[in-house]
Amino acid sequence: MSEEYIIGARIDDGTTKDDTFKKQDPFNNKWDTLKQYDGLDKNFRRRTDRFVKNYDSPVPNDVDTNAPAYLSAAGAIRGGIEGATSKEINPGKVYHNGYGLFDVITPPWNLYELANYYDTSFANHAAIDAKVENIVGLGYDFELSDKTQLRLEQSMDDDQRSRARNRIERAKIEIRDWLENLNRDESFNHVLTKFFTDVQATGNGYLEIGRTTKGEIGYIGHIPATTVRVRRLRDGFVQIIGHKVVYFRNFGAKNANPVTGDPRPNEILHYKEYSPLNTFYGVPDIMSAISSLHGDQLASQYNIDYFGNKAVPRYVVTLKGAKLSAEAEDKLFRFLQTNLRGQSHRTLYIPLPGDSDTNKVEFDMKPIENGVQEASFNEYRIRNRDDILVAHQVPLSKIGGADSSSIASALSQDRTFKEQVARPAQTNLEKMINKVVREKTDILEFKFNELTLTDEIAQSQILERYVKTQIMVPNEAREVLGLPQRSDGDEPFEMSARQATDARANNAGNRQRDAERSNNQSDSPATISGRNAGGEGRSSN
Repeated sequence: MSEEYIIGARIDDGTTKDDTFKKQDPFNNKWDTLKQYDGLDKNFRRRTDRFVKNYDSPVPNDVDTNAPAYLSAAGAIRGGIEGATSKEINPGKVYHNGYGLFDVITPPWNLYELANYYDTSFANHAAIDAKVENIVGLGYDFELSDKTQLRLEQSMDDDQRSRARNRIERAKIEIRDWLENLNRDESFNHVLTKFFTDVQATGNGYLEIGRTTKGEIGYIGHIPATTVRVRRLRDGFVQIIGHKVVYFRNFGAKNANPVTGDPRPNEILHYKEYSPLNTFYGVPDIMSAISSLHGDQLASQYNIDYFGNKAVPRYVVTLKGAKLSAEAEDKLFRFLQTNLRGQSHRTLYIPLPGDSDTNKVEFDMKPIENGVQEASFNEYRIRNRDDILVAHQVPLSKIGGADSSSIASALSQDRTFKEQVARPAQTNLEKMINKVVREKTDILEFKFNELTLTDEIAQSQILERYVKTQIMVPNEAREVLGLPQRSDGDEPFEMSARQATDARANNAGNRQRDAERSNNQSDSPATISGRNAGGEGRSSN
């Protein structure tokens, strides 16, 4: 009977991965840590201490946050005109969810993890940047409100209308300067760019509104969405960064501060990507393709690990009929784990005993994978990229894909992107920003510049035709071009008899026939490329 040695195998124990993103969330800390933060009101600290001991709901600062007067003052009840209000059930009054000490709601997804996807996924990053640049990055302008336009057209004579146009042009300059000066460190367009990047990356964007001592708007800035949480009763927002806690009201609200000692808290305009599963926070578009995003990241990491191992396949080592010493076993492990991939053409020498009549020694190293591994999962990663772009509704041509389709198809995709993605988002953002503009003037309305699908030559031809056919007056065409108004630009353009005749001929397509008839006549000064005199041969240029 042959003698057999049983050799045990060992593998490295896997370590448990820490939830890095959960640790980044300051709202997950215990009260013993949170109560040391700066900015908290003393009454809030005392009442929360009693709450933690007695498991009773706190009423910070002696403010009854469930009272209808408080909810109305805080802007937590949605309303319309002439006292009409929503009868929607406020979920915060039915159940007390998450982050109970500050009475804020837990987001449906970890906001730090969502923000990380923007930095680590090339397709998600490119799609978000394309949406941001084409929705808020093209600049903005101001247009006359419908009421102002109606007054200009119906209740003013020519002289009054001309003076009103001049005042409107001055108002446009003043309101633009006012917006740009509300943040001395950043342009208003840059503030909107950061704000809307948060919207697309995390589903939520926050604009901070600060007021002067007179109650007028004096500051507009962006607040990182990862640091803000919505209060349970929708009566404001709480932000934590480091060891500082800040409370914000809803825009235009007048309620008392229920959390911190600031008697004049700033306000927030909250914009969110709607999700039917959560009424407090928005959910970004990437969540519908989250499996593709994770799959793409894992496939990319697989390739990195493969090349990090110097393309060396993984092995299974088998040994029969013998036993390795502890020293030999350790050398084998170190060779496979470090030396094999650390340097090229390394050699491992293992002396084996000879075979006997009763025992045969067998040693074997078999690679688990030895096929071609270059750019593994290439097609899979392309499908993942396409899934991410579909979730964002961004065509490949918008991110500069190398395999973009034809020019005609790209133009069609751009038109669809403008009509289904860019313009609806611009409309919603304009309504929100006009809340701020209306506190300064109701004559003008904020308007984003739209994605242009026609070149300048085509646009000039369109405007020219509109002006000549009196569909538009010259000042309306100048407004489209962003040019100042002229005193004589409100009168319809009147063509001369010659211009009218030429326009009718051009519209009817008769000019080409006129040229052909002229060229087919006998030689005369009227011909452009007519025949030469008899006997002189072919006409030359």
